[in-house]
Amino acid sequence: MASQKPSIPKGTRDFSPVEMSRRNFIFETTRRVFKKYGFLPIETPAMENLSTLLGKYGEEGDKLLFRILNSGDFLRGIGNSEVEHASPAALASKITSRGLRYDLTVPFARYVVQHRNEINFPFRRYQIQPVWRADNPQKGRYREFYQCDADMIGSDALVNEFELVKIIDEVFSELGLKVTVRINNRKILAGISEVIGEKEKIVDITVAIDKLEKIGIGKVKEELLSKGISQASLDKLDPVFVMHGDNEQKLDQLESYLASSQTGMQGIAEIRKMLEYLQTDPVSAGVALDITLARGLNYYTGAIIEVKSDEVQIGSICGGGRYDDLTGIFGMPGISGVGISFGADRIYDVLLQLERFPASAEEHTQLLFVNFGEEAVKYILPMLGKLRSAGVRAELYPDQARMKKQMTFANQSGIPFVALVGENEISAQQVTLKNMETGDQQLLGFDTLLTILRSQLS
Repeated sequence: MASQKPSIPKGTRDFSPVEMSRRNFIFETTRRVFKKYGFLPIETPAMENLSTLLGKYGEEGDKLLFRILNSGDFLRGIGNSEVEHASPAALASKITSRGLRYDLTVPFARYVVQHRNEINFPFRRYQIQPVWRADNPQKGRYREFYQCDADMIGSDALVNEFELVKIIDEVFSELGLKVTVRINNRKILAGISEVIGEKEKIVDITVAIDKLEKIGIGKVKEELLSKGISQASLDKLDPVFVMHGDNEQKLDQLESYLASSQTGMQGIAEIRKMLEYLQTDPVSAGVALDITLARGLNYYTGAIIEVKSDEVQIGSICGGGRYDDLTGIFGMPGISGVGISFGADRIYDVLLQLERFPASAEEHTQLLFVNFGEEAVKYILPMLGKLRSAGVRAELYPDQARMKKQMTFANQSGIPFVALVGENEISAQQVTLKNMETGDQQLLGFDTLLTILRSQLS
């Protein structure tokens, strides 16, 4: 029997030690900033009940849920005729009751409701875990990817949106990336729907408008017409597509356009308040009002935030917004929240393309002891323990192999220093330290060895 060629599912990836070190740099940077702002960590299961997930992401989002077949004989009790003739949706509801999480926000809302008696509100949580979407894999888009989320729940104060923009700015500054934070407000989108006379079609309008950058005005209008929106309403939408100027100028134009919509005017007021807070403590990133920004998720009710790289053409690398009643779906109404999610995988792609990963992001061994035999091993082991206790990443080549093989191993592993311990070094209670980049060698005592390694590797 021929051996099977190993493979992994399309849209997923293996990560090498170097890639993992770089990914950890992203995770640790975001985690460090989250903690500075008072956020606490939680984790939720990879799979959730479908009743938790369905209906929270809109019709398009529901189609992208990975469903898990019920355990055992999942077709038990279902006749052949039903299998052959039932609609896919009807059949799926009988053979699967769980799915992989689509994002971290809906599971967080479920967590809040389930653990409400243990939580001190307002509650700030961060979560760094993988999510899954049955999407079409392409550059910058994967079926399995990590999100780094930060949410504040139990407060409707707009200062929370300001703090999230500050977090975004600080994370990307520490990662060395130039970004623009695009902002909008769901109430503005609701106001636009009212003004054009299509209040009941807000979901269709926001889903289509969110695609404007990808497919253009013409295709957006075609999609809206196909959803039953009249040509007269579309004509009223034209001013939205051509709004220009800085944030203040756009807000002024919006105030005129949305004058008849109380909801729309409230959205404008919320944007203005957010920008006022940012004037008191400015960020280095650009902040731009984008009227077409919708993000396509049904649960947003206020602020909408999206971050794009200024340097690489790629989709959103961070996004989020305000959700006033997501917990209400699970029986706990009236709890407002706001959050953001960093797309770690896209951020990785941007850093890689720009060659911005710092050398300190590498986590490989810093010092390798060459193995010259049993006597050398016994001399090295206590020293190895002291170095590790002092924070030096050190290892001993496990086998007494040829010197060339061990040095080749050090080179290929990117290890910057090699320690040589032979009979002369043992009798002198010293170590020969070789710098693999320069080729320089020094005969040193342990204390001097440690001092040099700390200075060279800090």
